[in-house]
Amino acid sequence: MLNNPTFDKLLSMKMNGMAKTLQEQEDLTESLNMTFHERFGLLVDAEYSERQTQQLTRRLRTARLKQSAAVEDIDYHHSRGLDRGLVTQLSTGQWIKEGLNLLISGPTGVGKTYLSCALAHKACMLGYSAQYYRTPRFFQDLTIARLEGNYNRFLRKMQKFDLLVLDDFALIPITEEQSRDLLEVSDDRCSAQSILLSSQIEPENWYKVFENPTLADAILDRIIHGAYKINLTGESIRKNRRKRLEMWKSKISVLSLPKVLGRRPD
Repeated sequence: MLNNPTFDKLLSMKMNGMAKTLQEQEDLTESLNMTFHERFGLLVDAEYSERQTQQLTRRLRTARLKQSAAVEDIDYHHSRGLDRGLVTQLSTGQWIKEGLNLLISGPTGVGKTYLSCALAHKACMLGYSAQYYRTPRFFQDLTIARLEGNYNRFLRKMQKFDLLVLDDFALIPITEEQSRDLLEVSDDRCSAQSILLSSQIEPENWYKVFENPTLADAILDRIIHGAYKINLTGESIRKNRRKRLEMWKSKISVLSLPKVLGRRPD
């Protein structure tokens, strides 16, 4: 019988994995044949696994990813220029370890956001911290932080993340004030922490969306230099899915039509 004070102490120290496994060992006769080191090893493994799971849950909650995505679920059947080998390489997280950036471009609906979230999710799985933002919301939060006197605190917060994801980048013109903000962020992270930018516009044309060309040069030199690039092509996956759904509904309607026409009046 497990000593209740011992069990309570484990719970008070938040060692839930060890407490649960210890209780399970007490209920299993097989554990009687184990040595002390074997049983203790299982307890430590259980506690380690429990804490790893809790840490992953916290990282994913903090990341606030827009979509629930995983690299294992990426669809390579659509012809959209997605290199499986490059995705596999990025899935190792080495680019984040080296502080390199990733630029994803392509027309709307080809899966840029899903791919961004999948790679950010994988980063969290590997133990890296991540933060997802739509770029307009990112600039909005920077403006609010400045007005509330929390600008430097916000910059320090962004600097703590191993990976910063900015989706819908260059979707609208970037003002001079926003450019200065982005310069601060990119300079803080340069060669130390990674940025993932997702955009409908190819990186070569990003200069055009900046109001201040001098700031654009400074920012894009820090972001684009040495970055991995993925350019997705093809038709919108969302649009194709809607077409298939409409076709399926049409077929269902046609199949149901004879039954409707053959119904006897009441």
